[in-house]
Amino acid sequence: MASRKTGFQGFQKFQELEKLGLGDSVDLHVYEIPVEYKTVQRLIPALWEKHSPQLVVHVGVSGMATTVTLEKCGHNKGYKGLDNCHFCPGSQCCVEDGPESIDSIIDMDAVCKRVTTLGLDVSVTISQDAGRYLCDFTYYTSLYQSHGRSAFVHVPPLGKPYNADQLGRALRAIIAEMLGVLEQSEGKINCHHKH
Repeated sequence: MASRKTGFQGFQKFQELEKLGLGDSVDLHVYEIPVEYKTVQRLIPALWEKHSPQLVVHVGVSGMATTVTLEKCGHNKGYKGLDNCHFCPGSQCCVEDGPESIDSIIDMDAVCKRVTTLGLDVSVTISQDAGRYLCDFTYYTSLYQSHGRSAFVHVPPLGKPYNADQLGRALRAIIAEMLGVLEQSEGKINCHHKH
């Protein structure tokens, strides 16, 4: 099998996934991205250029989450909250003249169903609104940069209700399924082009 690459934006709490890894055929790169609009706008394109990954999976903590949540899309407008540097884009959007929203090319419904059948002790759900703050801003920026080859997973804070091991194993399973779904869809595209 050819080597696959995936990027992963997360927080120190998710070093568990880095320890677990994603298998020998996947290069895993973990980055912590600050809660700063300007840094996101600079760093996301730079990471895509540096690694040329097959997929980038962003992970953000949501204090309101009680499940591991797969986000279907990112939104371009509506960013009014100040970041950690007390900055907010004057345009309140990610990309001037960009589409209103961008869907991930990953079929999140299929990923959710597959992960649920694995019997992990973590609930996985779907969402279409990542919150119009830095998580959504990061997701849209990455989707725009990658033509949809990104994913975003919201997780609850550690211990509310899942521990680091549970979240690490859930993220590992989710990313593996995302890569599987992506390869399946690319296989179908290649079959259509061969005819």
